Amino acid sequence: MIIVLSGTREGREISYLLAAKGYEVFTVTAVEHGSRMVISNALTEAFEKQPVKDGLEKLIKNGSVRMVIDTTHPYPEGISTLAKELCRKNHIKYVRFVREEVDLPESPLLFPVYSWDEAAEKAAELGNTIFLTTGSYNLESFLKHPGMTGKRIIVRVLPDHQVIEKVQSLGIAPKNIVAMQGPFSKEINKATFKMYNSSVIVTKDSGNAGGTDNKISVALNLKIPVVVIKRPKLKEDDTNIVYTYNQVFSLISPY
Repeated sequence: MIIVLSGTREGREISYLLAAKGYEVFTVTAVEHGSRMVISNALTEAFEKQPVKDGLEKLIKNGSVRMVIDTTHPYPEGISTLAKELCRKNHIKYVRFVREEVDLPESPLLFPVYSWDEAAEKAAELGNTIFLTTGSYNLESFLKHPGMTGKRIIVRVLPDHQVIEKVQSLGIAPKNIVAMQGPFSKEINKATFKMYNSSVIVTKDSGNAGGTDNKISVALNLKIPVVVIKRPKLKEDDTNIVYTYNQVFSLISPY
């Protein structure tokens, strides 16, 4: 059995491709703000929901797992850290699929940072209407930053009632919540950034596949500064880091 830690387009595609090749595949996706997970069989579409730590540990320890393929977003790292440690303890191959980072163009309007607090600080310096395209994760880092006092914060999140409830519970007014499901075209990004009179855009570096280049291009054309949160550095120790589907499949073939 192969476990795919998903929640991304690549995770879904890898799961279906492996199932089509005849492998037994289980896809694990964290839900409810990462507190629980959904386990789905790529062939039967049967679902089971349970706490992440207990469920993942039970799945990995069942004795028939040959590999865990981690395609999750690099933000947050919680489920990846847990899976990697469980694989190490149980002598199971762990493979980390990573999107290529965006090659940032030269521009005085681009500000790469390496932490959420740094992003909040820089965004507060750059403008008064801050448009967050980073979802609900780590929203508290922006809201609690002293530099955000008096700033208008716009958040673009998934149109999920639990996510919206979380955002509202943190004090974001409904008029400042953009509940939309991506991917977003340049036209939609342009219209949204302009509609809210955004003075600064904040984005994670989710690679071109995640639309980061699209957002940056639109913002720069509108002369809006962009704060780009770069990914956490991956440790090269005992992790098989891959960037293409073929690399994933090549690591499975020896089994």
